[in-house]
Amino acid sequence: MAYYVGVDLGATNVRAVVADDDGTILGNTKHGTPRGPTGIAVTEEVLSVVREACDEAGVDPTDAVAAGIGSIGPLDLAEGAIEQPANLPDTIDRIPLTGPLSNLLETDEIYLHNDTNAGVIGERFYSDRNPDDMVYLTISSGIGAGVCVDGEVLSGWDGNAGEVGHMTIDPHGFRTCGCGHDGHWEAYCSGNNIPRYAEELHAEDPVDTVLPVEDPDFSAIDVFENAGEDEFADYVIDQVGHWNAMGVANTIHSFAPLVIFIGGAVALNNPEEILEPIRRKMDEMVFINVPDIQLTTLGDDVVVRGALASAMTGGTGDRAQL
Repeated sequence: MAYYVGVDLGATNVRAVVADDDGTILGNTKHGTPRGPTGIAVTEEVLSVVREACDEAGVDPTDAVAAGIGSIGPLDLAEGAIEQPANLPDTIDRIPLTGPLSNLLETDEIYLHNDTNAGVIGERFYSDRNPDDMVYLTISSGIGAGVCVDGEVLSGWDGNAGEVGHMTIDPHGFRTCGCGHDGHWEAYCSGNNIPRYAEELHAEDPVDTVLPVEDPDFSAIDVFENAGEDEFADYVIDQVGHWNAMGVANTIHSFAPLVIFIGGAVALNNPEEILEPIRRKMDEMVFINVPDIQLTTLGDDVVVRGALASAMTGGTGDRAQL
């Protein structure tokens, strides 16, 4: 019996699953992503969740023949590490991944992808029709896309293709992104940045609102919970919907997908507020064929399931490799 490991390393949580050669998940563990003091703490947490998932599965880590990792970026594929992640504290400058996991599992079959590429691998692998032209878009603590064109998942020479959250959608640069650059899609519409964007909009026009814009704990949850009840909350959601639609339109023009699956915590928890404005604006924004736009079929399992599919197929996610 062969065993496989899938890892999802996000800015909020790190998760691991262990499955047999039929893809049946035998062990599943999730911890919070450490905020420091250095990247080594994150590496150790990855190893810890893998050990725990193996324990739950009753499998020795060295019995795993391969592992896939879906990770926040940016990646350094040559070194098998993350470099200067945008959505973790600045003290976390480098997170080694493939080498330490290879040592734990005693296998060289470790496949590192950015998390959205793992997501598109997962959507394609588990889809009934295995579409060759598709996008998986995550709207979560960050924004990114995994892209499959003509049956090939695009990774780029350094593994960082699909960083659509760092497209410049606002040339005026009203918001500065966590990466340090101005006007990026992620700066307006990610879970981390929606409340910051709302604060700046309110500072420009301090209307009455129930939103706790001056509370240090003000979050995107507050905005969405007050949708339909608070005029300013509705305004923020409308603005976020505009930027999201612009980003999706740019993605469509770039890659011409048949289908776009949208996931990530912001979209999964608020599907109507996120998906409907995008769908509504596509005809006025898109010059070519408008794809089917739907919520991910795999929920918050999409990245870890894609990482697992990568491990099972030699890094490709192509079912023909099984």
